[in-house]
Amino acid sequence: MLGLIARGVRAGEQTAAGVCRALQALQAQQTRSLNIHEYQGAQLMAKMGINVPDGAAAFSVADVAAAADRFKDEAGEVVLKSQILAGGRGLGTFTSGLQGGVHICSAARAAELAKQMLGGTLVTKQTGPAGKPVNTLYVARKMKLKREMYFAILLDRKTAGPVMIGCSEGGTSIEDLAEKFPEKIIKIPIDIRQGITDEQALKMARGLAVTGDVTAAAEQIKALYRLFDKCDCTMVEVNPLAEDDKGRLIAADAKLGFDDNAAFRQKEIFALRDESQMDPREVSAGRLDLNYIGLDGSIGCMVNGAGLAMATMDIIKLHGGSPANFLDVGGNASEEQVIEAFKILTSDKQVKAILVNIFGGIMKCDVIASGIVNAAKQVGINVPLVVRLEGTNVEAGKRILKGSPLKIIAADDLDDAAIKAVECLAPAGASAR
Repeated sequence: MLGLIARGVRAGEQTAAGVCRALQALQAQQTRSLNIHEYQGAQLMAKMGINVPDGAAAFSVADVAAAADRFKDEAGEVVLKSQILAGGRGLGTFTSGLQGGVHICSAARAAELAKQMLGGTLVTKQTGPAGKPVNTLYVARKMKLKREMYFAILLDRKTAGPVMIGCSEGGTSIEDLAEKFPEKIIKIPIDIRQGITDEQALKMARGLAVTGDVTAAAEQIKALYRLFDKCDCTMVEVNPLAEDDKGRLIAADAKLGFDDNAAFRQKEIFALRDESQMDPREVSAGRLDLNYIGLDGSIGCMVNGAGLAMATMDIIKLHGGSPANFLDVGGNASEEQVIEAFKILTSDKQVKAILVNIFGGIMKCDVIASGIVNAAKQVGINVPLVVRLEGTNVEAGKRILKGSPLKIIAADDLDDAAIKAVECLAPAGASAR
């Protein structure tokens, strides 16, 4: 969600209505959702009684060779799937030049391919040019699929509860299907207090036009809802939900998301988090309860409050600059958190100037000022630093900054701060705007 908002800021959306829409979206979802790998999702679904492809995770070439021998089909072939937290793997490209993150190959060739895939970096349309590291392969049995469908359970604001979405066609973009064949999309809202009913499960199974046992298919739909409910999911998307040659429903590929607010009661699931797939700056920020999203600009921002952070990013863009991040230290950050926030900002080589914008309410300006001074002592700040303080203990905060050896560019208000931050980046003698 934050990433979508940030992209809107980068695109230059400057209207008041646009900012309001962004803020409303941000307020609607303050936390990130945990995502897990395909093989982890398959293991979790299997525990819930959901039919999944036969397969195993492989972390080494030896693991791949053993799994390939175990899961090869009658033709001696298996499927090797790169495990990254991004879509488009099949059409992706490794930075080494190897085409495709998903391969159907003979069991005898699996180890050879694994040598090229494991430890490599896969670039897809969803990873960005940096790509994602491939540390695990999912070795799966080739399935004999008769047809493919789409199924998902999402949270629906309109009904304030879960909604099942199905389509009798799958294996491709649901957005494209919805545009071309809107009449094929089935939506069934579920009362979270009552849970899924037999009637609803049967209605979905019939809407998917299953050709096998409809009652058995309905049981699979119910099992998917149990997964959604019991595991505190924000999303269960199965694409494709497929029928094999015996008419059995199989969750051939699934994407699962989990509510971070439920981490305290889903400890086993949240222990599956793969931090190698995340921006290390976001990992560090998350451990300190800082809300951080890396962007591609050159002005590092440290702000308290999501709304003020959005406004700061927007006004930087308005004055010709580009934010390097979204960083909200929250309304009650400690001095230690402020220091760590500066460490994250200064670790980004793209950052050529830093803008600190604090409105002191619960967060006191003198705490922020002390954090800035101590951060400079610990990590050093070698780029221009623009600071705007306002609110609780503002005069004490300004005295702390003024009495420090730091070269700080003071700003009177948000507009002044943004202009000065952008001017720091302009070549000598050039206008910032």
